[in-house]
Amino acid sequence: MSPHILITVLFLTEIGMGLTGFGVFFLFFGMMLFFDKALLAIGNILFVSGLSFVIGLERTFRFFFQRHKVKATSFFLGGVLVVLIGWPIVGVVLEIYGFFLLFRGFFPVAVGFMRRVPVLGSLLSLPGISALVDKIGESNNMV
Repeated sequence: MSPHILITVLFLTEIGMGLTGFGVFFLFFGMMLFFDKALLAIGNILFVSGLSFVIGLERTFRFFFQRHKVKATSFFLGGVLVVLIGWPIVGVVLEIYGFFLLFRGFFPVAVGFMRRVPVLGSLLSLPGISALVDKIGESNNMV
């Protein structure tokens, strides 16, 4: 890979991380301000475009439109559309459900990583929290 292409790819990845971070910030801030539809719409657009920059357009398309993820994708993108139309609470609920369906294969990896972090691992092993984390960590529990 030539240095020029490598620099371009790294630059696009950094832009994508920034867009994704701003998207998450706007989504969180929009929810904190009683589901402000403008902030949620901006957050959705920034999040999806940032994801496309980070992993590439083709891989983003392949991730969202796999045969076994059609239900999850329809809930997530349908929620984005509902927020853009102007029903923020319904849209966010649809997005969250779609997000959990899309990324449920990643949760066991994330839980395993968090359990190895020194302070966080001991918090996750507390009696009430441990059962909840074990339930979230199962890859097939949210069908």
